[in-house]
Amino acid sequence: MRILIIEDDKQLANEMKTGLERQGFTVDIANTGLDGEEKAYVTDYDTILLDLNLPDKDGLAILSFLRSNGRNMPVLIVSARDTVRERSTGLDLGADDYIVKPFDFVELTSRIRAVVRRFYGRTNPTIIIGSLSINPAIQTAVWGKEAIPLSSKEFDILLYLGERHPEIVSSEDIIEHTYNEDFDLFSSVLRVHISNLRKKLQAASGQNLLITIKGKGYCLWSNLEK
Repeated sequence: MRILIIEDDKQLANEMKTGLERQGFTVDIANTGLDGEEKAYVTDYDTILLDLNLPDKDGLAILSFLRSNGRNMPVLIVSARDTVRERSTGLDLGADDYIVKPFDFVELTSRIRAVVRRFYGRTNPTIIIGSLSINPAIQTAVWGKEAIPLSSKEFDILLYLGERHPEIVSSEDIIEHTYNEDFDLFSSVLRVHISNLRKKLQAASGQNLLITIKGKGYCLWSNLEK
């Protein structure tokens, strides 16, 4: 999952980034409101963590701009502004959740996973597709009762494919949701990760679960649930 942190406190933003990356998230940072607004407008982040007290543009104005321009990704306001009126205004403008600083990091990550789960129309914290189980909270994938040993990036790609199942997902979409803004679009890294993920899924299941659709992208095997 790829997250954008819009936070002018650079130390706090970097601490949040470090903590979230340890939990398996891919993270970009914007330290100004206008930079964050631009990044959120052009990239389909899985979640945006939005501060309100930004020096160049108020967070509520950024939220209003995104929603009025059709950007519907989850937005979680993270702010020291803690009055009922502020929280109500943020939620009414289209925020999916509101957490007050200082916050508990465990609660923050749980809330991120919850808003993403709702965005993809899930109620179960674990993605279950036939015999394949994908647990975002503990970053594990299991076939039947057998754990599948995946790297952090392999799991991130599988998680995104699981969220989108049974859709075909393009390489561009996978890159946008699982790699940060420094990713080299001309590298072969994605193909290597896809190849390794396919081999590990096949070793665990005895089947080719990760299908390549020529000219379109990738998907999990459509008969997985049968």
